[in-house]
Amino acid sequence: MQGPAVFIDAEIEDQAQELRKFFKSLGAEISEEKSSKGIEDDLHKIIGVCDVCFKDGTQHTLEEIDAVLNSVVSIVVSIPLERGENLILAFCEKMTKAPDTNLARVCLQSLWRLFSNLEPTSPLRYHVYYHLVQVAKRADQVKEVFSGVDQLKTQFTQCPPSNEQMQKLYRLLHDVLKDTNSELASKVMIELLGTYTAENASYAREDAMKCIVTALADPNTFLLDPLLSLKPVRFLEGELIHDLLSVFVSEKLPSYLQFYKNHKEFVNSQGLNHEQNIKKMRLLSFMQLAESNPEMTFQQLQDELQIGENEVEPFIIEVLKTKLVRARMDQKARKVHISSTMHRTFGRPQWQQLRDLLHAWKANLTLVQENMKSVSDAQMELAHKQ
Repeated sequence: MQGPAVFIDAEIEDQAQELRKFFKSLGAEISEEKSSKGIEDDLHKIIGVCDVCFKDGTQHTLEEIDAVLNSVVSIVVSIPLERGENLILAFCEKMTKAPDTNLARVCLQSLWRLFSNLEPTSPLRYHVYYHLVQVAKRADQVKEVFSGVDQLKTQFTQCPPSNEQMQKLYRLLHDVLKDTNSELASKVMIELLGTYTAENASYAREDAMKCIVTALADPNTFLLDPLLSLKPVRFLEGELIHDLLSVFVSEKLPSYLQFYKNHKEFVNSQGLNHEQNIKKMRLLSFMQLAESNPEMTFQQLQDELQIGENEVEPFIIEVLKTKLVRARMDQKARKVHISSTMHRTFGRPQWQQLRDLLHAWKANLTLVQENMKSVSDAQMELAHKQ
């Protein structure tokens, strides 16, 4: 092998033979001779041993390995769809075997090439993308592959995967995101639960529990009320996990502390951190207090949130950082003045409040318009007299 582009310009049959020779030189159990059965059999055998280049001591650079895998991809995409499915699936599986981050990144590039060269209408794009996500995790480059649910759906507009396939993909994405991007992981899980209908929601128990735990553990997720409307979550009513979610949706800190006292082992078994839960419940409790109290004293916050006198100001600063609440702190008077707050729940009362507010704005604008018209008419009448 002379360099990274050694296989690129060769005819497919010659490329295959060069690949056979290359992998045999690395110790793979493969003949150097072309198969009498044709290029597809050549490719089947080549893919079967291509992971030999991942082994230590090959003396080849990452660029050379990338060129070799690129050559394999160039042959794979030349095979008709109806005969290439098993070859593509086998190649994808080999790419997941990369033993370290650097090789995983090379494999990721190869899978991207394969994915990009498949027709937009090809159902195999789903399978390649699924393996892409697996390899991206090993390469620590998940954000390069997946940035959001909307972006994901655009990848398959011309050949949408089945509902079951999307559920499988959402579970994988949740698994690879949960430790590095809990907010995005939570959104993925909510999307997953949305794929269930009333008829099959009872089978989504495990997914629903993961969704709740992910949302509770995410330090940036505070609007938890929508989870209660998801069909799979409804099937958990009466269970401890649903009770805990209800506490975070609408209760205050004392309710959580009582729940933890009664079910400490359960909370810990879900992988939830008690101290982080307390921190989140304090923020949620403050939001709820702010809805009906445009002004609060430091002492009131100490009592309601169970914090010390010297913790009040740092807590308020943390609240303001979240941008959940707009407020001004009066340190001299030891008070907090609330300008606005995000609602913890958004049900009928909040819609009614919004409706009343919009009607008030409309009435005020009408009054302003009428006043401006009166002023304008008066000026015109005065000008006419002059």
